[in-house]
Amino acid sequence: MPKPFQLPDFYMPYPARLNPHLEYARVHSKAWARDLTMIEGSGIWDEDDFDRHDYALLCAYTHPDCDAEELALVTDWYVWVFFFDDHFLEIYKRPRDIPGAQAYLDRLPAFMPIGDPTAMPEPTNAVEAGLADLWLRTVPTKTEAWRRRFAESNRHLLEESMWELANITEDRVSDPVDYIEMRRKVGGAPWSAHLVEHANGVEVPDRVAASRPLRVLKETFADAVHLRNDLFSYQREVEQEGENSNCVLVLERFLDCDPQTAANHTNELLTSRLHQFEQTALTELVPLFAEYGVGPVEALQVGLYVKGLQDWQSGGHEWHMRSSRYMNDAYEPGAAASTLPGPLGLGTSAARIAASIARTMPARLKRLSHPLYEQVGPTPIPTIEAPSELRLSPHLPAARRHVADWCRHLGFYDGIWDEKHLVDADFALCSAGIYPDASSEELDLATDWLAWGTYADDYYPAVFGPTSDRAGARLCNARLSSLMSDTPPTPVSALERGLADLWRRSTDGGSATAREALRRGTQTMIDSWLWELENQAVHRIPDPIDYVEMRRATFGSDLTMALSRLAHDSIPPEVLRSRPVSALEHAAADWACLVNDLHSYQKEIQFEGDVHNCVLVVQDFFDCDRDRALQVVSALIAARLDTFRHAAGVELPALADAMRLSSTTRAELDRHVQELRDWMTAILNWHQKSGRYPEAEQHRRRMARVGRPGLGSLGSGAVRVPLQHQPSADRAVS
Repeated sequence: MPKPFQLPDFYMPYPARLNPHLEYARVHSKAWARDLTMIEGSGIWDEDDFDRHDYALLCAYTHPDCDAEELALVTDWYVWVFFFDDHFLEIYKRPRDIPGAQAYLDRLPAFMPIGDPTAMPEPTNAVEAGLADLWLRTVPTKTEAWRRRFAESNRHLLEESMWELANITEDRVSDPVDYIEMRRKVGGAPWSAHLVEHANGVEVPDRVAASRPLRVLKETFADAVHLRNDLFSYQREVEQEGENSNCVLVLERFLDCDPQTAANHTNELLTSRLHQFEQTALTELVPLFAEYGVGPVEALQVGLYVKGLQDWQSGGHEWHMRSSRYMNDAYEPGAAASTLPGPLGLGTSAARIAASIARTMPARLKRLSHPLYEQVGPTPIPTIEAPSELRLSPHLPAARRHVADWCRHLGFYDGIWDEKHLVDADFALCSAGIYPDASSEELDLATDWLAWGTYADDYYPAVFGPTSDRAGARLCNARLSSLMSDTPPTPVSALERGLADLWRRSTDGGSATAREALRRGTQTMIDSWLWELENQAVHRIPDPIDYVEMRRATFGSDLTMALSRLAHDSIPPEVLRSRPVSALEHAAADWACLVNDLHSYQKEIQFEGDVHNCVLVVQDFFDCDRDRALQVVSALIAARLDTFRHAAGVELPALADAMRLSSTTRAELDRHVQELRDWMTAILNWHQKSGRYPEAEQHRRRMARVGRPGLGSLGSGAVRVPLQHQPSADRAVS
């Protein structure tokens, strides 16, 4: 069969090593699979299939340092997960049996009990029996925190298979952002990262496991593993099996290009993710250890975990080059598995690594050498479809007067802003569209939140950016955090006075749960500004995936969703945590962020010397001009709106049926969808009419010496705020 494309040159900066216990694992895993009827009697694999796939070789490459018993255990896990994947394909995907697939998947979490490992039902098939056996052999040596994280990864891997099946049934190919996020769950690499901990006899401290550095390390590892697999498996999955969950296919459709071009871009994204992995490991772990008091022993465990992830990358690549499961040139039946391709002998592994690094060095250096304050001219804004019809609050004129007085009273006209900028920006116009049915008091509060968030977003780069004062920014964050505590300090600046006032007005009479949700959302936003300062200090254009995901935080999207959910306390938590709701909210947030990036491009790039704008990120990644980048961003805006509509119109109703939600809960979900539509439409309208972005305003602020070198987009200020219902004391977000 002719190949759809030539495999690109891969970036591989780590040497592949082979575990000496390979043969032991081969013998053990075959006996284990045969005992569970995965080989004979399953109708999925025969012995020849099993031998050719050689999962023991995969594990010997990806876990080169563990002992024989541990390698056998890890290999059994991989035999199980690949069997599950092929079994699910044959039994449920090919016949499009959605009800049967759901019933099958619903049973599997019962075989991963957190407390008593033996508290599980009787297995009824090879997948259940394999999971039961593996769970009992794996969890006794691990803490409850690790068990919970590992079980969650397992559930994602199993449950999100329904997402793949639904896409096949609908003949739907995801947009690039949705694909990357879902591939992490269904692809299994986060699951592999937990097995790296087990195989290396370490455990990431639970108090830092959810921190940005550890999260980015796991996600970049996962993305790189999956993107590499997509390149090798395209022919089998897309051409032979009818799959549509493959990044090469996703980029083919999104960019309207041929498979070779899409494969090259997939490989470039893979390289970018590995660069992000390295940058995070080298620059973000030590500050994290200091912040959380991670001692030498725990730091060593994290270091061994990172090394294990590196081993997996290089070993996984070698296995893909050899396994008959994938498209490659290196597989030869009967070839010695212990030999690596390329030159052999002392020092030749380092030579291969050096060549790999040299090929990707230009892209790495380009990302750090963008000329600041580049003349880009006014941005031609493409036509953007509004998600719904705009409605405006009748209290808009009063809100405009109120916010001008409020900002003056707090001292916002201090050189960061002046009153003309505040009036021209017209934050009340945005809040009036977000909350068209709000009372006058509620709309004032909403508008003040928008003004404070945007002022704070301007404040950080103006005060801390010119001298790269990241220590000062962290102290500022600590002060803002303390203002949201039970014993807040006395505010000493306009920034602090604004948050203190908003916090008091927003939380009076609210529950502890509501206050905590608001605090977490605000904290996520202000912490993300530190990430921007770090990039700005070294002029680093962000990796595309890191940019999109962090942009939600800098834009205030996490705060938006936290506040929005306060109004929906009748919706069960498991519904709010579900994939369709997450897809809905992420699509809405990304749509709004990208709309902002289009309108703020000239302001940020030309007048502020910023590097945080999706148009610039696309220019850097695709090495294209501004106009081509605008086309790509515009296409992504349209794609994210399509994803939002698909989640709202198809996935949420299906979720409601599957979970047998009450009519009250369904109505609350419908209300949440409409609120997001109002939010998006209001943000688009505001960008089209606000005086914050035109070139004349940038020149005026520069001449008045009130400009600053930072973002200054609606972004972080575009948050939905809790509104007080009257006369009830219930807290809500409109």
